[in-house]
Amino acid sequence: MRYLLFLLAGPAFAECPMPRDVTASLEALISEVQTAQSDHDARVVTGQMWDLWTAAPDEKAQALLETGREELRHSDFAVAEATFSELIAYCPNYAEGYNQRAFSHFLRGNFAAALPDLEAALERSPLHLAAMAGRFLTLRGLGREAEAQATLRQALALNPWLPERAFLTPIPGQEL
Repeated sequence: MRYLLFLLAGPAFAECPMPRDVTASLEALISEVQTAQSDHDARVVTGQMWDLWTAAPDEKAQALLETGREELRHSDFAVAEATFSELIAYCPNYAEGYNQRAFSHFLRGNFAAALPDLEAALERSPLHLAAMAGRFLTLRGLGREAEAQATLRQALALNPWLPERAFLTPIPGQEL
């Protein structure tokens, strides 16, 4: 009888598969965005990056991601954060769970909670430009302007079209 119950409960104990390695695809898209001729062209490439970042490792993770993003669209931040926490618990190697939870914290002005999630996202996906941009904005929110500017420069080296480029401050003696 216990064996039958275990078999019936099996999918509940399923583990999240490792996220697909999209490094080569992101590197190609970064090369493409660096040679974009217009903001529009850059946005198209950035959309392709988002397609990679938001492709969850399995259906359960995808459903949690989509549910959390919908909760964010409705400004239901606490519920979204709980959903993203569930996604992170289920799929701890998937960067976008951390990035989305950070975004929810950021929208609530909870920069101190957003920063560790952005660090976790970037640890898992170092080319996650949206997480880099979020880290920049979060560091600014924390009043850590020098670190924020360093992060922005790193992100702009990969994608010079980021909207956050408007916040870049010149280094004395250097041109932008």
